[in-house]
Parts: sequence; structure tokens; C-alpha cells
Amino acid sequence: MTEAAPSNSNFIRHIVVDDRATGKHAGRVVTRFPPEPNGYLHLGHAKSICLNFGIAADFGGVCHLRLDDTNPAREDPEYVDAIKADVHWLGFDWDALRHASDYFSVFYLCAEKLIRDGDAFVCDLSADEIREYRGTLTEPGRNSPYRDRSVDENIDLFRRMRAGEFADGAKTLRAKIDMASGNINLRDPTLYRIRKVTHQNTGDAWPIYPMYDYAHAISDAVEGITHSLCTLEFEDHRPLYDWCLQRVDLPNHPELVRPVIDAGLFMPVSTPQQIEFARGNLDYTVMSKRKLMELVTEGLVEGWDDPRMPTLSGVRRRGFPPAAIRTFWDRAGVTKQNSTIEFSVLEGCVRDALDASAARRFAVIDPLKLTLTNLPEGHTETLTFPNHPKNEAFGTRAVPFSRALWIEREDFMEVPPKGFHRLIPGGEVRLRGVGIVKCTEVLKDTNGNVTEVRCTLDTDTRHGAPGAERKVKGTIHWVSARDALAAEIRLYDRLFNVPDPDDDSDGKTYHDHLNPDSRRVVSGYVEASLANAKAGDSCQFERLGYFVADARDHAPGKPVFNRTVTLRDSWTKATAK
Repeated sequence: MTEAAPSNSNFIRHIVVDDRATGKHAGRVVTRFPPEPNGYLHLGHAKSICLNFGIAADFGGVCHLRLDDTNPAREDPEYVDAIKADVHWLGFDWDALRHASDYFSVFYLCAEKLIRDGDAFVCDLSADEIREYRGTLTEPGRNSPYRDRSVDENIDLFRRMRAGEFADGAKTLRAKIDMASGNINLRDPTLYRIRKVTHQNTGDAWPIYPMYDYAHAISDAVEGITHSLCTLEFEDHRPLYDWCLQRVDLPNHPELVRPVIDAGLFMPVSTPQQIEFARGNLDYTVMSKRKLMELVTEGLVEGWDDPRMPTLSGVRRRGFPPAAIRTFWDRAGVTKQNSTIEFSVLEGCVRDALDASAARRFAVIDPLKLTLTNLPEGHTETLTFPNHPKNEAFGTRAVPFSRALWIEREDFMEVPPKGFHRLIPGGEVRLRGVGIVKCTEVLKDTNGNVTEVRCTLDTDTRHGAPGAERKVKGTIHWVSARDALAAEIRLYDRLFNVPDPDDDSDGKTYHDHLNPDSRRVVSGYVEASLANAKAGDSCQFERLGYFVADARDHAPGKPVFNRTVTLRDSWTKATAK
């Protein structure tokens, strides 16, 4: 019986189905997620994570996490720890954790095989000279004057490179392919360079390091990867990937993987297939690691986990549920066509996830005092509210109610516009869960700013009273001034104020498009039950949005809440005006 692709399918899943039907990869499907530990993962990486782990799971296979640590000058253990934490947070676990450095000895043995087979040579040209010799898109390159060295001379020089005899940049090992190729990646690309830099895993054992294209292909083969899923920028590199696999031919040269066997890391070698897909792009953000690094180092954000950053640690601190990110990339699909998805689509997935999972709470972020003058001083009572209006399983909570309340300043206007259905002088509004109140007096400071509104509570409209069903057009929320907790509220929005911050056609850079209102900090009040909130706890502040207790700064007695997302897509509406 022919194996069917999963219902939510894409062209990669169909390739896997066909490969298994024809016997090309009849065994277990093995994929890998191979980030370089030179920064924090971002939302674009999440697409690759979901795809690689998802393909493996769909076909009963496994996915490896492989850290591409072939450039020690740019890598840091901090990033390694962050990558592992982010993958787990997204909801995935790897079958094997590997480092490209685990295979340094294999890479070296494979390189010597290429030299012996006449497929690689040691070159003395400098990096600038190699670029000059390479040619252009319209002109062929020229052979290096060192291309015809003998096998014995190349072996000797390469071993001396390995021994650390030469200075950085003095020599490289290059593949011998075709300097006239229409694909510049095949014009005798560099396979190894001299870099006398201490490596986080291997120390000073290696003064030479492999280039990514070479290490990527050999690592995939060593690990038995069947489908090597890459983004579209690697499409032009696929011929080099295939060349490396064909020339090294690991399945027929098991002696080359002896170091891996001796280290107890051996897996059945394979001839993997590279497949490219369009990367994940979002508007109103940048995804370049270099630019994200600049935002951090230049102090334009608070760090890699700043809630405005598109890093996974940033959106986690912002309160985005991992399920929302998985749903978003699932809905976005996998294609060969580059496109940019609206950030509002991701926010919609976040709202959907939090609407189902987040308990409801009362909070006021721009407080205005409201006093119920017909209640006695010291009046206190406790009201019961559901924790979730759509799910009784969430239970109920007790909310203190008193004579003095805080309401949102925007819920009162002295001179209201047409269609304003909240509190006005002489007008009525329903206090959520309490009853109908009427504004009888407005107090102001010496500058004419409203400092307090005084109202009377129609007790006949309270729950269970004869007039409880009396209708008014507006309902507002509140917190008890005596019982509420003072809290720092951080209102986050898009980091950039244009859809494409990378567009420099007008002479501006992404620095010029930073949104000055992307972070506002206000002092507000939250209901007393949030005294027990823990860092990372999410809830809906009724009528205001979804918020999360900040993972870094929230503490008992010092509540700090970040706005995850508004209740509705107010950004699109505002920018459309």
C-alpha cells in the first residue's frame, strides 16, 4: 500500500512519501536542525525547527540537533544553552545532540581522501587573490597557480597546516572542480582555512577549521540524515553539497568514520538529499543575526530577550505561547516562493491560543479614582467572578469590592464624542459584576485635570435585586483602590514603524525606522489575586489585552506585567488611517 502524506501536506512531505515508495530512503526518516551558535534563535528559525522535527515525527523518524560550531571566533556557550532551551520550549526534543566539532577528525580524513584522489589542493593565494581569480557572473575564473601541485606535496602541506606550522590565512585547502563553472560556488571553493583560535569544545587541538558547505555535507552523511532541509539561499550551494558527498563517498569508505565509531557516536552513514524551502519572513521586524546583534550591542534594546525582539527568548518573555508559534508556521505553509507574512497573523495565533488558556483578571493601567458616595466609609465585600467565561473548569475567584475604586481614565469623558457609551457627568454606566452607577460630581486639580469622579450606586441593579436587568449601554471594569496591587505595566508594540525596515532604497537604515512607542511603561493597579502570580504566568486583563508576568523583573511585592498582545488588531487599523 502506498504511504500517504499527512493531511496538512506540502511539497517536502510529498518528496519524502515518494522517496519511501521508490525505496530511495526506505528506512527511518532522519532530519536535523543545524544552527550556528553565534546568536539567539529567532522566529525564522522556528519555521525550520517546526519543519525538521515535524517531518521526522510525521514519518516515524527522528530529528537531530546539530550545532554548527566550525567558526569558533563567532561562537559562545551562552548561545548553545539558549538554542537548546528554545528548541525544548517550542515543544521538541532531539534524538541526538551533536556538534560539527564531533566530526573534526572525520572531516580531516575525508579531506586527505580528496587530495589523494586529485580532488583537492593546497593553495597559497590570499583571500583577496582568491576572489580576484574567481571571476564574475559573466566571466570565468582562472586556475590558481598552485592547482597542479602533486598529491604528495598537497598531502605534506595539508598535514603541516594541521600541525599548525603556517600562519592564519597563509594557505587554504580548496576543492578542484571547475573555474569556468556557471555556478561560482563550484569554482574551486575553499574547504579548509587556517584559524588559530581556541574552540569551545576542542580547545587548541585544531589550528584548521572546515568551511560550512563542506562540513555540512559530511556531517549529514555521518549522521545518516535522509532529508537535509535548508532555506532557499542554499539552493545554489546544492551542487557543491552533492559533489562533496559523491567524491568522499562515505557509504563505501567506512574507514573514514573510524574516529566517530571510536567515540561511540556512530550512526549508519547515508547519502542525504538536500531540499530547499522559502525562509520565514515577517513584516515590521528584521531577522538578520547581524542586525539583531547590533540592536543588542548598541543598546537599542534591553538584550536578546527584550520582548520587542523577534528572538524566541524575546517572544517567550513577551508571553507568546509556543503552541501559537507552531500553529502560525503550520498555517503559513512550506513553499519555494519567498514571501513576507504580516505580523498581525502571528498575533492572531497568539490571541487564539491565549483566549483558550489564559485566566481573566481585572487591571487598570491608566487609573482614575471613582468613589461611590452612597456606600459607607470602610465598606467592604467580596464578589465572585469566573476565571474564564468559556470554560467552567477554570473555576472562580474572589475579588474585593469597596467604596473607592480605580477605573480606566479613558472610561470617563467630560465632553464625549458621538457614540461614547461609558461614564460622563450625569450619565450612567454598569460596573462589571456590581451594578449601575451614576456620575454626580467631578473633582479636578488646579490645572483642570480630572482627579476623581464621584458616583452613586443604584443598589436595585445589583445581582439578584429587582432592577438587576435594567439596561445601560456601557460596562466598564474596575479594581478596589484599597485592595489592588500597584504594578509596573509595560506596553510593548512593534519594534519598527515601517513594514520593511531592511528597505534602504531611500537612503535610510533600519536604525531610522525604530518605533519610539514600541515600549511604554506605566504604573497601574491589578486585582489582589495576582499577588500569587509567578514569572511567566499569563492572563487576560479584561478589556485591555493579554499580559504576562515578566520573566526577569517580576517578583513578590513588585509585580511587573508585559503586554503580550492587545485583544484586537489595533495596529493594522491605526496604520491604515
